[in-house]
Amino acid sequence: MPRNQQILLDNRPQGEATASNFKLVATDTPPLQDGQVLVRHHYLSLDPYMRGRMNDSKSYAASQALGEVMIGGTVGEVVESRHPKYAVGDKVVGMGGWQEYSVVDGNTPGLLRKVDTTHVPLSHHLGAVGMPGVTAWYGLVKIIDPKPGQTMVVSAATGAVGSAFAALAKARGCRVVGIAGGPEKCRYATEELGFDACIDHREHPDLKSMARALKEACPDGIDGFFENVGGHILDAVLLRANAFARIALCGMIAGYDGQPLPLQNPALILINRVKIEGFIVSEHMEVWPEALKELGTLVATGKLRPRESVAQGLAAAPEAFLGMLKGKNFGKQLVKLV
Repeated sequence: MPRNQQILLDNRPQGEATASNFKLVATDTPPLQDGQVLVRHHYLSLDPYMRGRMNDSKSYAASQALGEVMIGGTVGEVVESRHPKYAVGDKVVGMGGWQEYSVVDGNTPGLLRKVDTTHVPLSHHLGAVGMPGVTAWYGLVKIIDPKPGQTMVVSAATGAVGSAFAALAKARGCRVVGIAGGPEKCRYATEELGFDACIDHREHPDLKSMARALKEACPDGIDGFFENVGGHILDAVLLRANAFARIALCGMIAGYDGQPLPLQNPALILINRVKIEGFIVSEHMEVWPEALKELGTLVATGKLRPRESVAQGLAAAPEAFLGMLKGKNFGKQLVKLV
């Protein structure tokens, strides 16, 4: 059986996460039992939610166990199968974790999903046509429920979720404004992703400045906001929110190291009758087929052109992950494993 490199969570972060929280090990893959499938991972997905799992605190999901392989989405191919539904060569997406191979029970529903790479490249099944894309779809369609002509705003606009959000909102006739870090990302947002405007948060590091930039970019106010970041950006959006605005709360990356994120003006939620709803996409599996179908079509027809940052080799995963938390990635952060 092949040797399998794995990255384990070795210890929990004290404040900011560091490379020393992780440990690279090698082990033999066990022989397959009946019903099992051996998957060789081609790409590993690195996502902000993993930072929350590293903490030992009460959350929507159990903490990442110490000494275990880090959780993560993977795409790859079946290299050995003892399950009638899976053949060698099948391309599959699953939660294989930070390792080169995984042994999966083919009988447990939801662990593996076969994917078609005819029109959508394999790696995009971890981004635009995968969990991040469905996250954007759910927040927009089920929580924000946009109407043509309304103004939508999304933070972390050029990432995997933000870029999908833009394509989905434009398809529904909305004005879409992004918030991203740096002129290059903002240029990409307007020129490639179809955003009507993009605000560089590095140029607007405080509430007053960000609120002014949003006023300029959203002359008709804000009807829907997809929040990935929190902090002063959320405060600024509330200042510009229209009556009955809807906010889909997906992430709070500004507070991932444990710092408090107090709201400056919570009374605005009442004054403008704002709906704020947090959600976890894996709790809404019923929408995935519909969402993936629309996202796959957007990618296949060139209406969504996702960008990827790709680190090479499993050993590069920790540094790529820490960089992504600081916004060093450009688009969906992946690790190429073959």
